[in-house]
Amino acid sequence: MGELVLSNRASAATHTETSDEVTQYLTFAVSDERLAMSIDAVKEIIETPAVTRVPMTPDYIRGVINLRGSVVPVIDLGARLGRGPIILTKRSCIVLVEVHVGDEAHVLGMLVDEVKNILEIAAEDIKPPPEFGSEIRTDFIEAMGRVDDVFVIILSVDHVLSMQELAALRRLSQETASGGSDGES
Repeated sequence: MGELVLSNRASAATHTETSDEVTQYLTFAVSDERLAMSIDAVKEIIETPAVTRVPMTPDYIRGVINLRGSVVPVIDLGARLGRGPIILTKRSCIVLVEVHVGDEAHVLGMLVDEVKNILEIAAEDIKPPPEFGSEIRTDFIEAMGRVDDVFVIILSVDHVLSMQELAALRRLSQETASGGSDGES
């Protein structure tokens, strides 16, 4: 299956613009659920390489990979979303995305069951995320996209992890790249 590289091009549409504009979304499966994210966040899609587990990390952190000499943390999106860890198959892959921590951008891998396709969703078919009350976290949902009378959850890549979790991943990447930890937990 080789690498599928997607150019990170600027989107011509936003969720608040006129209804005749469309935005492209990469769709993928996690535990038989169809999810999506803006194509603008996607750097590339790669086959699942050897992932090095890192001790004392949460279950949803699958480990790190070597991507052309860079240490890239890999999040098991199934475990992160409470769907259980992803069982690797020949269709499993890692979607490399750019996430932002403060003013810094970092590449993060998200392990998914399989990538489906790229959808164009019209602005009028993008709805705000549902509100479930203060007890249920929905900040990772950017919007709901209606496709053929079915809703697809559009993830907010920068919010799939909290800012504290993203900062911890940044430290993990730096420590792993430098060959160890300074003893902090």
